[in-house]
Amino acid sequence: MAEMEGRPRIRILHLEDDPNDAELIQASLEMDGLLVAVETVATREDFAAALKRGDFDLILSDFALPGFDGASALGIARDTAPGVPFIMVSGQLGEEAAVESVRGGATDYVLKQRLSRLGPSVRRALAEADDRSKRKQAEEALRKSEDQLRHAQKMEAVGRLAAGVAHDFNNLLTAIIGYTQLMQRRFPPDHPATKDAGEVLGAAERAASLTRQLLIFSRQQVLKPRVLDLNGIVSGMDRILRGLIDAGIDFLAVPARDLGRIKADPGHVEQVLVNLVVNARDAMPSGGRLTIETANIELDEHYVLDHPPAQPGRYVALAVTDSGCGMDAETQARIFEPFYTTKEVGKGTGLGLSTVHGIVHQCGGHIDVYSEIGVGSVFKVYLPRVDEAVDPVVSRGVEPPAPGTETVLLVEDHARVRNVIAQTLRLNGYTVLEAAEPGEAMSRAHEHPARLDLLLTDVMLPGMNGPELARAIARRHPEARVLFMSGYTDNAVIHQGLLGSGAAFLQKPFTAEGLLRGIRALLDNGLREAA
Repeated sequence: MAEMEGRPRIRILHLEDDPNDAELIQASLEMDGLLVAVETVATREDFAAALKRGDFDLILSDFALPGFDGASALGIARDTAPGVPFIMVSGQLGEEAAVESVRGGATDYVLKQRLSRLGPSVRRALAEADDRSKRKQAEEALRKSEDQLRHAQKMEAVGRLAAGVAHDFNNLLTAIIGYTQLMQRRFPPDHPATKDAGEVLGAAERAASLTRQLLIFSRQQVLKPRVLDLNGIVSGMDRILRGLIDAGIDFLAVPARDLGRIKADPGHVEQVLVNLVVNARDAMPSGGRLTIETANIELDEHYVLDHPPAQPGRYVALAVTDSGCGMDAETQARIFEPFYTTKEVGKGTGLGLSTVHGIVHQCGGHIDVYSEIGVGSVFKVYLPRVDEAVDPVVSRGVEPPAPGTETVLLVEDHARVRNVIAQTLRLNGYTVLEAAEPGEAMSRAHEHPARLDLLLTDVMLPGMNGPELARAIARRHPEARVLFMSGYTDNAVIHQGLLGSGAAFLQKPFTAEGLLRGIRALLDNGLREAA
């Protein structure tokens, strides 16, 4: 609205063929205290053109016009500007015509002989229009919230399904990896079976990578967060990222000065970068420009209202922009779903962006995508900013894990997994007591009078979970340390305290080396983070 004297003018389109009546009606409105800006037209063509061109708050129309009438004008207005109030102002409007006008969508009718009614009628019409507009906005906001809730529920349901699939696959992969490594021990390095076993292990590791991505998406992956410098991660991965893109793509990194720090799992932040860069690369098969930018950002209440479930606060932003093919609205609505892909069969798993979504939200962050067909896309990741100092990098030893002589109570309800773990431990010097379920485990512990050094148990067991079993075993063998393992860790276990943050945990699938190293770290040094 144009502004005058601090008050908005009411923009009125007036259909009137008599200039004197037009002046009289405008004067009547102004005498009633209304600040108006009136555009007067007299023909059908000018009326229709003005409606298409202008943005009016109110339409006033005479009923009787040369070659044209108010009823026709009302029809044009309802088609072109259905939300604009329409008031008939005529000196020749009979009762029947007045009723038909209101039935046809007119807000009110006022006789020219009684213009004292026009001011109150205009005020009432504008107030009703404002109420309708606010109600429409509220309904639209409610619809948007319901859509977002349905989408969130859908993503949660898909996440639960993905976590269940990952759990089952991880148990299978633990057995595959374990038995393959046992087979490798039985043959010399140059034996054909050793090479074949290596191929099996390579395939198993690729499958394990997919299940890890499913767990990340479902937010049921155990994280190892550290305080990080995002600029340092981007610059440290420069060679890797450039190696991922094609020669026809220009790559540019724009780090922000004085960038804040984030707290996240460094491996997962690297995964976010790789997945977003690969996604951008695939959107530019004919070449283009790929830009990575960082910035300090504050998200305010206005932003989060339009972008649930984002929360207001200080963030470090990572933006990955491409000049590729872009996406339509339907694609944008589904890009974070696992297994959804627009690529050819065999060219993608459909897990890249769902993994990014899971990592970002598990870090307490937010991700947005802006895209336009033929222009490109930008993915904006917002990770919470922290004031802590960057954690130093701790180098890990590369020497093989030492064998052991301790006694281990192994509790695992999957027979193949239990058997391969038991064989691996016995081959490396451990004494192993096996149990398939908690009742059997407590019996074995009760029957074992000597020292029990370690309880190695799955988190999810029939009838009793791993932490409950550990507490029961501790009453008989308080000396025993506990190492939990699982193909997935349910949110109720990790986030609701059943498995405390200080518990030693081994993520399935694991290699023999990973298992043995985790056990030795726990037994030798009391390290709570086994893997």
